[in-house]
Amino acid sequence: MSVKVIAYNKSASFEYFIEEKYEAGIVLEGNEVKSLREGRASLGESFCEIRGGEIFLKNMHIAVYDKSGAFSTRDARRDRKLLLRKMEIHKIVSKVNERGYTLVPIKIYFKDALIKVEVALCKGKHTYDKKQAIAERDRKRALDRALKEMQS
Repeated sequence: MSVKVIAYNKSASFEYFIEEKYEAGIVLEGNEVKSLREGRASLGESFCEIRGGEIFLKNMHIAVYDKSGAFSTRDARRDRKLLLRKMEIHKIVSKVNERGYTLVPIKIYFKDALIKVEVALCKGKHTYDKKQAIAERDRKRALDRALKEMQS
């Protein structure tokens, strides 16, 4: 089972505490799949919305496939339906209805021949949590530099 990551949401781990992760399928068109094979996608400003017992991925950018000609009239940022089991959807809906939980796409990837989206149930971080994460990252970077200097 090979996994090839197409796009990763870098800001998700900085903005949120990730509690649970789910693997979901996604409904795409043929030209969108070809564009994803070229790695032309972005999860930067995307989010998930629950509508009528279904989960939709909103604002994910998949570049229009340039060789599709007149067939690529769709919007690059259209809503795309995520495919999850009913029990998973019920669990997610009950958590999101609680205070402070949100559903965020983490990454989109190929799992063998299928395209999957990893979504996470998250709680938002406060400003002081973000500052702590930055400080921790800086400490780790300084430690790595010091170790590298000692080895050379």
